[in-house]
Amino acid sequence: MTDFDLHHHISTRMTGIYNLNVGESPPNGYFSAGIHPNLMMDFSEDQFDWLKEISKHERCLAIGECGLDGLIKVDDDLQEELFVRQIELANDRNKPLLIHCVRRFSQIIHFKKIAEVPMIIHGFNKRKTIADELQKHDFYLSFGKSVLQNVNLQEFVKGFPPEKLFLETDGRNFNIELLYQKVADLKNMTLENLQLQIQQNLKIFNISH
Repeated sequence: MTDFDLHHHISTRMTGIYNLNVGESPPNGYFSAGIHPNLMMDFSEDQFDWLKEISKHERCLAIGECGLDGLIKVDDDLQEELFVRQIELANDRNKPLLIHCVRRFSQIIHFKKIAEVPMIIHGFNKRKTIADELQKHDFYLSFGKSVLQNVNLQEFVKGFPPEKLFLETDGRNFNIELLYQKVADLKNMTLENLQLQIQQNLKIFNISH
C-alpha cells in the first residue's frame, strides 16, 4: 500500500496530488490547480480562464492551492474576491478546496459557509486553539514535515480525528514514509491501518487509492 502525498511539487510523483503551476501542462498523475495568493500581485483574467479550463480535467482532483495570506502585500479585498471565485468554481466542479492560509484563519472559517465541497487546510502547523476551531467547522487538516519535530503539534495530532486527516510533503524534501510512520505511532495505529484510513478519506476526491 502506498503513502499518499496529498500536496506535493514533484510533477513525476504518481502517488499523490501535484500542485500545478498556473499555465503549466498537466502531469501524468493527479493534480490540483488554483491561484495562490502570492500570484495575485500580477493577477490577470487570463489566469482565471486557464483555471476554469484546466479544472475540467479528469485528473484535476481539487481547486488550490488558494486562500488568504496575511503576510503578503496584496490587498485583502482582492484576496477575498479571488478566493470566493475559486470557492464558487470548486462548487461548480464539485471538487474539494486545498487551502493556503497564513494569519487569516478566522476569515477562512467565515468563508466556509460559501463552500459546498470539503475544505482542506494544507501544511497545518499552528497552535491547538486554531486547530480546535477549524475542527468545529468540519475542516480537513493536512500535516507535513513539522510533525516530525514539533512536540506540540505531535500532541495535537494524537487526538485529531483520523477521518479528517491527510499527510503531505509540500515543497519539503523528505521521505513521506517517515511522516506516515510517525503519525501511526502517535495515534497508536498500525501503519497499514493509517494508510487504509487515508485511503478512505480520499473518497472526497472521488478516488480511493
